Amino acid sequence: MVSDKVNAIISLLAMACVSLLTGCGKSITESNSDSTSVARDPIPLPVDFEFDKIIERDTLIAIIDNSSTSFFVYKGQPMGFEYELLKLLSDDFGVNLKLIQTTSIDKAFRMLNTGVGDIIAYSLTVTSERKKIVKFTRNQYTTRQVLIQRKPENWPQMKLHEIEAQLIRNQVDLIGKQVHVRNSSSFLYRLIHLSEEIGGEILIVEESEEADTEALIRRVAVGEIDYTIADEDVALINAAYYPILDVKTPVSFPQRIAWAIRKNSSQLEEQINNWLMRLQREPTYNLLYEKYFENPRVALIRATSDYSTIHGGSISEYDALIKQWADSLKWDWKLLASQIFQESRFDPRAVSWAGAKGLMQLMDNTARQYNVRNQFDPRQSIRGGVRYLIYLDKFWSDYISDPNEKLKFILASYNVGLGHVIDARKLAQKYGRDPSIWDDNVAYYLLHKSDPRFYKDPVVESGYCKGEEPVLYVTEILYRYGIYQQLVSS
Repeated sequence: MVSDKVNAIISLLAMACVSLLTGCGKSITESNSDSTSVARDPIPLPVDFEFDKIIERDTLIAIIDNSSTSFFVYKGQPMGFEYELLKLLSDDFGVNLKLIQTTSIDKAFRMLNTGVGDIIAYSLTVTSERKKIVKFTRNQYTTRQVLIQRKPENWPQMKLHEIEAQLIRNQVDLIGKQVHVRNSSSFLYRLIHLSEEIGGEILIVEESEEADTEALIRRVAVGEIDYTIADEDVALINAAYYPILDVKTPVSFPQRIAWAIRKNSSQLEEQINNWLMRLQREPTYNLLYEKYFENPRVALIRATSDYSTIHGGSISEYDALIKQWADSLKWDWKLLASQIFQESRFDPRAVSWAGAKGLMQLMDNTARQYNVRNQFDPRQSIRGGVRYLIYLDKFWSDYISDPNEKLKFILASYNVGLGHVIDARKLAQKYGRDPSIWDDNVAYYLLHKSDPRFYKDPVVESGYCKGEEPVLYVTEILYRYGIYQQLVSS
């Protein structure tokens, strides 16, 4: 009964208030709105890891959700409103970006406060309950919560007033109806409050916190459940994919959407808010918002694509070929896919300014060496590229024992040529750095091979090199591979 749930909430809130006032506890407890659920473990108190330490670490770690607006992969490219904002933020801070994906809000709060991540970059609704646990940044936008329901099966043949007669338009009509929402979500709290407001019981079915909102929307669309709740912006995107859905009935006033940080992160809060204030005054922010929230046609294309982690889960139409040849290379196929995306964005007709061709951008000499007669044929291109990678792997195995380091040398050599990487190793050894370590050692001297002091050094044999490209090449492939590992199934 909802009244039982409300009483349970009041009791828990009272206990939480006593704990906060007395200061006896060593953790923060999030109110549990479900009287039928086992009480959650307390959220740990926040660790002390402020903005200056993030800069010192040179990495911003964001906890993010996989959804059609937040973070996903489409045709090999990481995308999403939150993702693109995070990229802009990390660039503004001058640090690397690391992403940790989870659909559990409860787990996200724990990861934040224990220092696993620095920021929760979900589209979080700002609520008074959550403000007891975390601090919210400046809001990104406002939205309202709406009811997700199905139109009648034969709705295309019906008149508008006939359809309307079968839909819930008055929130009071939710009394006695089962509405499925995710455990610990803002939608759960809203339904409990709505039950109080309308003076009747809404039958709230709490789903696992791992059940993301869009999964529940899909269940409504296919008839597994009758109702769920979602933010209107997400609801509209999903309604473009499932025309049978109706998302026009609001269940809340407009609410603020923001990121969450630790309550003791005042420096980080100031830095993010200043950055966000600047960005929201620029066209970039509005363009990003329009890209993900105001173009249902494009959202529909992404949502229905087989090459999207929202729907199909494939990276490209060449996944089967990539998996086959990755096995012979003894690589995770997603790593090889990341490299091919870097080379050609999966365009088999791609031609670079230097004359490299095909999926794996083979130069004519390399193609001949590995018996590739048609560089534009995907099968031949992948076969030739992998055989070259196998050669590079064997070469670097004699010099680099650590497999993670060796991988960086292989990728750099594929991009810029073996000679330039060998030169950078020689320079590293000559000037007292470790020739077996890539970052800040060999990569440092490859970056400086455009400087006459280094490319004219007696140990250098291959001469001038614009080293920014191969260094960035390695970084971007491995970064994207990390994203593929989180979002793309094996």
